[in-house]
Amino acid sequence: MSERGGRRHEARELQTEFPFTLPKGYVDHEGTLHREGVMRLAKAIDEIAPMRDPRIKANPSYLTVVLLARVITRLGTLTDVNSGTIEGLFSADLAYLQDLYTQINQPEATKLSVTCPSCNNSFEVDVSTTGES
Repeated sequence: MSERGGRRHEARELQTEFPFTLPKGYVDHEGTLHREGVMRLAKAIDEIAPMRDPRIKANPSYLTVVLLARVITRLGTLTDVNSGTIEGLFSADLAYLQDLYTQINQPEATKLSVTCPSCNNSFEVDVSTTGES
């Protein structure tokens, strides 16, 4: 803990890399299956720079491919994950990685601790995905 301005702050270490296991796995050109990987937290430039990419200007849906290629640092034995790699993923794996990206990059303030009035069980609710009222 550190003192700053008369208040005590607990030092927290920021997790910047997140291991994952793909549901299906990426099969490279040699037939090798890659399932284990690492995704890092996105930086502002990761979301800004792709907007200059002509592939995204032509097809905005391609942003997902470019963004994931920027933040996945390893997939199996592959350390050079590029847009071609992401294009070669099975749909289930692409959906999994999109969800993981959202989970690790959304603000933590979207989670609330709540208590059920009926059973008194306490749990967290992610209010960013509960839909509109």
